[in-house]
Amino acid sequence: MIEINGLTKRFGTKTVFENADIYVKSGSICGLVGINGAGKSTLMRIMSGILLPDCGEVLIDGEPVYENENVKKKIFLLPDDPYYDSGVTGAKLRTLYKTFYTFDDAIFNYYISKFALDLKKPLRNFSKGMKRQTFVAAALACKPEYLLLDEAFDGLDPLARLEFKRGLTELQKEGSTILIASHALRELEDICDSFVLIDNNAVKVCGKTEKASGNVFKLQLVFNDNLRPEELPFPYVSAETSGRVITVVVRGDKEEIKEKISALNPLIMEEIPMDFEDMFIEEVTERGYLK
Repeated sequence: MIEINGLTKRFGTKTVFENADIYVKSGSICGLVGINGAGKSTLMRIMSGILLPDCGEVLIDGEPVYENENVKKKIFLLPDDPYYDSGVTGAKLRTLYKTFYTFDDAIFNYYISKFALDLKKPLRNFSKGMKRQTFVAAALACKPEYLLLDEAFDGLDPLARLEFKRGLTELQKEGSTILIASHALRELEDICDSFVLIDNNAVKVCGKTEKASGNVFKLQLVFNDNLRPEELPFPYVSAETSGRVITVVVRGDKEEIKEKISALNPLIMEEIPMDFEDMFIEEVTERGYLK
C-alpha cells in the first residue's frame, strides 16, 4: 500500500502540494490524472524516494521511502523521458536492470520480439516510440512490487498500447501495484480500478473509479425542435451535439433535472454510463479550469 499523509512540497515560491493525503491500495491499478502542471511527475518522484517532501510522510508497506534501500528495491519508476547514456543499447539496458531487480529474461525477450526491436542498436537511433517500447519491456521484465509510470502510453502505437496493457494486467495478477500518470484517459479507463485526481496543490478525489461520479450523471436527449444545449433549463458540466442528439453531463439532483427535461417533451431521454474522461472533465470544470 502507498500511503501519503500531509504531503507538502514547494519549489521556491511555487507550492505543488499542500497538506495532501493519498492512498493507493496494494494490488490495484491506479490512474493519476490532472491538468498540465498539476504535479503528477513531482508526486511520482516523491513516491519513488527521489524527492524529499517538505512536510508529511510517504510510506510504502508502512515504511518511509526516502533513503530506504529496502523499500526502493520494490519500486520501478519509468519517467516520461528516461535518462540513458548515448551508447546504451537494449542489451546494455537489460544488464543494468539485472543489477537491481529480479529480471525475467523471458518477459523481456517476449516484448522485444513483439515490438520488433534490435537489442544491438543504440537507443539514440530509435524513434520516440521505439525507445518507449524498450523501457516498457524492461519495466515489465523487472516485475516490481510497485510500478510507477509517468505518461505511460506516450509515443506508443495502438498495438503497442494493447500489448502494454495486457502486460500490466498480468503484472497486477501477480500482486504488483501500478500507478499510471497519463493524459490518455480512455486508456486509463480500460485498466484502472481506482484513481487519484490532483489539481495544482491538492488531491481533489481519490478512490474507486465506479464511485467517482457521485451526483454527476450523463444523459442523451432528443427533441422535436432544434433545441440547443444552452437552452436547457439547468446548468451542465459539458454538452455535445450530433445532429438532433444532445449528450450532456450534469451535476445535481437527478430527479429534479429529469422533471425539467420532461417539461420540454423530449422524444428521447436516456441515462448512459459516465466514463473516466467525463469524470475528469466534470471535476476540473468544477475547479474552474475549463470555464
